[in-house]
Amino acid sequence: MWRRLGLLALLAIAAAGAGAGWLESQISRPYRGRRPEKVFVEIPHGTSRWRVAGILRHDDVIRSRVAFALFSTWHFRKKLQAGEYLIDHPVDSREVFWKIAHGRVFVHVVTVPEGWTMYDIANELDRQGICSKTEFLVAAHDTSLVSDLAPHATSLEGFLFPSTYEFTHHTTCEEIAQRMVGDFRSVWESIDSTGAHPEGLSTINVVTLASLVERETPNPDERPLVAGVFYNRLARGYPLQCDPTVQYAMTIGGERVKDVKPADLRVDSPYNTYEHRGLPPGPIANPGEAALRAALNPAHSDYLYFVANGRGGHFFSRTLAEQDRNIGRLRRRIAEAAAGADPEPAKPRGRP
Repeated sequence: MWRRLGLLALLAIAAAGAGAGWLESQISRPYRGRRPEKVFVEIPHGTSRWRVAGILRHDDVIRSRVAFALFSTWHFRKKLQAGEYLIDHPVDSREVFWKIAHGRVFVHVVTVPEGWTMYDIANELDRQGICSKTEFLVAAHDTSLVSDLAPHATSLEGFLFPSTYEFTHHTTCEEIAQRMVGDFRSVWESIDSTGAHPEGLSTINVVTLASLVERETPNPDERPLVAGVFYNRLARGYPLQCDPTVQYAMTIGGERVKDVKPADLRVDSPYNTYEHRGLPPGPIANPGEAALRAALNPAHSDYLYFVANGRGGHFFSRTLAEQDRNIGRLRRRIAEAAAGADPEPAKPRGRP
């Protein structure tokens, strides 16, 4: 009898060893199977461990459903997190388990800098494969998202708040636009508590002016001064003569330009503030919080003109004579930097 029991014990030990060896072989070796180079695995909320193992096996991510379920049960204190996971290289079952247990879900990180247009955003989303440029631009023309703020808006330009966003593989273009507009609303509500705007401008006009400020200077300290210049020129009936409005007009027309040339200033568009007085029909970019604050709280000054100083900022002036002198200073700096090259004459900002 004792001999029989000993034999059974040895057989049990051998079976356990064989099982452990099999389990180790199933979970420790990287596996690719027949799946493509990249596969997205969706784990719904409330999915059991056995069902998770089934999903992974169905997607050809793991070798054995049983082995993964056993390994997962052994680590029962670790909850498997719902979400979407990207498997983009051969991995073993252990790595898959810990990826899901730690909730390392896949996200697209999209950074939208201050001053980007909706066309820039569409290009980036398309580049990352989140949604096509065409689809996002369709979503960016759903003005119902801002109908209370800007009832006459023709697009969401100006209301797609610059920030860093995380989107999943299944996030739609409509959801992206809603998220960006939602962030704009949060910031706008925090800085426009009274609703009293300079010169009685409507919300969309303030956002439009902020977009001009955003595109004219990257320097936060200068933005209130630039906004003040625009308000002063509007009050006097001077054309704003803002180069970025010309760039935007050309972008709408399908032509992207980095530097505005004299011939471009005659482009036929209501956005061309060289040809048309007052603000353009709508925002020309998506301003950040600093530019929005500057448009709501412009610096009070007598400045009517500004021109780049060649060092990341601007020269400001009250008279055309001062402006011409500042243009001369800019030209000298450009000439010195170019070691005697003959630069193209700088265009004054805001010549009436």
